[in-house]
Amino acid sequence: MTPNLRLDQQLCFALYAASRAATGAYREALDAAGLTYPQYLVLLALWEDDGLSVGDLGQRLHLDSGTLSPLLSRLETVGVVTRSRTGGDGRRVLVHLTEKGDALRAEAERIQCALLANIDMTDEELVALRALARRFVSAAHAGTAQHDVHPQPTTGRTR
Repeated sequence: MTPNLRLDQQLCFALYAASRAATGAYREALDAAGLTYPQYLVLLALWEDDGLSVGDLGQRLHLDSGTLSPLLSRLETVGVVTRSRTGGDGRRVLVHLTEKGDALRAEAERIQCALLANIDMTDEELVALRALARRFVSAAHAGTAQHDVHPQPTTGRTR
């Protein structure tokens, strides 16, 4: 086997494993708060900028509306957010935190501090890791937009 095809050499696998480890670390603490990890991400975005449109929220979280809508429905059902239509045609939907949603911020800060305290990395390493992850996402999105990820064969054969 060539070294570049070894599992432990795959960037995609390292990122996948890191993502699973991160969401797993949050799972137990968020369960106690009655939240899933994706719901937590929605709240993070709204704590930063309450009143985002569903479209803007989807862009911030890299989620399509088919994934985001059920998350928002569940958060609305438990009284954490409200959605309201705006504009002349009512197609734009804004998402706002309720008092209950805003109150979860203190619990989220406690969870965040506890989890980061258990990670054996310096603040500088965490900042660098976050910056590299963002850079990777930007590069991957730019590469996907510029290139067909499934190029057609040039031999005239079909797949």
